[in-house]
Amino acid sequence: MVQVSHRPKILVTGATGKTGRAVVAQLLEKGFPVRAIVRSRDARSQRLDRLGAETVVADMYDVDQMAAAMQGTVRAYYCPPMHPLMIQSAAVFVTVAKALKLEAIVGLSQWTASANHPSLHTRQVWLVEKMLAAIPDIAYVNLNPGYFVDNYLRLIDFASLMGLFPILTGHSRNAPPSNEDIARVAVALLMNPDRYAGKRFRPTGPKLMSAYDMAGVIRKVLGSPVFAFDLPWWMFERAARLQGVTAFEVGSLRYYVEDHKQGAFEFGAPNHVVEEVTGKPPEDFETIVRRYAAMPFARKTLANRLRAFMQFNLVPFTPGYNLNGFDRQHFLPVLSDPQFVMSSDRWQAEHSFQNL
Repeated sequence: MVQVSHRPKILVTGATGKTGRAVVAQLLEKGFPVRAIVRSRDARSQRLDRLGAETVVADMYDVDQMAAAMQGTVRAYYCPPMHPLMIQSAAVFVTVAKALKLEAIVGLSQWTASANHPSLHTRQVWLVEKMLAAIPDIAYVNLNPGYFVDNYLRLIDFASLMGLFPILTGHSRNAPPSNEDIARVAVALLMNPDRYAGKRFRPTGPKLMSAYDMAGVIRKVLGSPVFAFDLPWWMFERAARLQGVTAFEVGSLRYYVEDHKQGAFEFGAPNHVVEEVTGKPPEDFETIVRRYAAMPFARKTLANRLRAFMQFNLVPFTPGYNLNGFDRQHFLPVLSDPQFVMSSDRWQAEHSFQNL
């Protein structure tokens, strides 16, 4: 990978995650030197090495490690970890960024970020927005996508291998962006942060769709019958635990599913953010489905069919999480009067428009 030395070195946190790895790849393609923060050396970090990134193992909760990782970088893509103590990692990041005088930060937030949301993670994301915006002399841009396409298509292997497409969100609609389109917007903002400083951007896909609409496109791409059905929450919770999703993550997702059903992701969508910021329209849903259907985990091989069949049949025997018990056990704060975003006048007033 050819890198142009006079271009600023950009720090990417969450570099092996959904958007982080795409941000790394796209920055390198454009000739920007990238320092990618990873949690450990593994196959995912090795892929970043092969692309030409400078990968650094660092604990985002450790001030000294983050200072060493950030030293010599000029701009940053900050993706907060999904963890009960995420706000501490954000405080570490803000402290180090201020001390080392970063030039600009593009922070990945959430469309639903609000001060009184039922999800602790979402309330923390809202606080992180305020913390990043308050750093003096650093250009901050808020990137706040909604419910990703990935949240639907991570189940495409069941459609491909078993002809089943589980749906959590009923007939409520969304215009979900792909990981790659979110990354394209992030990269454009990182390339020209002064132009976008102080603004927020919500990238969406090109069309409002329900998960049942998506199932029709999946049938077309796979060329085989696919039965879409409403997945009971208890069954999803057990399947998620079987796949290693943590109780904290599942606990937040239950609220995002309810937000979805109440129309939070249909609110203000679709828009033209992707095209106006990057110069190219967002990917259509069929294009994204074709990419996921070609991934190794979704290919129609005997090994994949056996894996999917075994996982599906293990679900009823997998214990679910006691989510309220988890919150109590870890002393997580619970609001006395939480509000979903579609019931919050303040959230709707703040999100009735997007700055361009």
